[in-house]
Amino acid sequence: MYYEIVPMDRSHIPQIAALERECFSDPWSERLLEDALFDTQACFIVAEDGEEGNVLGYAGLHAVLDEGYITDLAVFSRCRRHGVGTALLRELERRGRALGLRFLTLEVRPSNAAALGLYRGMGYWEEGRRRDFYTSPREDALLLTKYL
Repeated sequence: MYYEIVPMDRSHIPQIAALERECFSDPWSERLLEDALFDTQACFIVAEDGEEGNVLGYAGLHAVLDEGYITDLAVFSRCRRHGVGTALLRELERRGRALGLRFLTLEVRPSNAAALGLYRGMGYWEEGRRRDFYTSPREDALLLTKYL
């Protein structure tokens, strides 16, 4: 599977909104995604099919002082297990280092074994737990962090 990582732009938003609906119980709307384009503390990237330009996955990072918060990382189910999530995460880490961030952190459901495998395989470790963080279904969130 050939893809490239590019900055998110307006043309990606309908496909990313569909991806959000596929992956998350509380998905971002197209309006929220569009607002993210203008957030000066945020960076959103897309894994785009190299031939047709279709969105395969996307990820978002917010920087606050020297801390990085991964807000989203999602890959369409048909595109998983092809390195797309790994490539997105590596690019966020590269950008985080370029910004001088000390660490990146994120929340993940304990039941999301595939995501946990990806994050732990790339050096993210559990730093805490947020009780009842998720709804539909209600579940804690594991707080994972990687020091850059």
